[in-house]
Amino acid sequence: MDGVLTVAAGFGTGLSLIVAIGAQNAFVLRQGIRREAVPLVVAICAASDAVLIALGVAGVGAVVRAQPTAVKVVGFVGGAFLIGYGILAARRLFRPAAMIVEGATAGSRRRAALTCLTMTWLNPHVYLDTVLLLGSVAATHGTLRWEFALGAVLASLCWFAALGFGARLLTGFFARPASWRVLDGLVAATMVTIGAMLLTGA
Repeated sequence: MDGVLTVAAGFGTGLSLIVAIGAQNAFVLRQGIRREAVPLVVAICAASDAVLIALGVAGVGAVVRAQPTAVKVVGFVGGAFLIGYGILAARRLFRPAAMIVEGATAGSRRRAALTCLTMTWLNPHVYLDTVLLLGSVAATHGTLRWEFALGAVLASLCWFAALGFGARLLTGFFARPASWRVLDGLVAATMVTIGAMLLTGA
């Protein structure tokens, strides 16, 4: 029974950290609406979180805290990337087009995978939430820390699957060019803001 409760605690804690407007979630949402490489993007996000959570529970968080220079480098590179992506989204504001739902090509899948990996692994906030915060909370559960980690991993998987595959419910709304203008405006603002915060922190 204690194990089940610990898994539930991990699920709740993980969900509370993941469900927030951020670069990664904005990207997954856009891919889901476009129905472009959604299974691949969801898999990358969930698998990346699983690896990072496991590292945090294993005690890597303490090592990361001891290397502030490495964290700053990641913050600088990640911030620059997010600002660049935000600028691209802003450019789309002036060229809105109705959504065309079609199968993703090999090129688009490769591009989506690389963008998703970059947004995940070059974002210090991801390390803060998974490796440091979840790792620290998991440590308070002692021998049940891996059950806590399992709950957090399940939360990540459920959230990204719901966000990516559930986004298609908005297809009708995004059939209008103006709707894409709103989404790209939000994406641009989110990316540039987070990128600027990362650069300032670095």
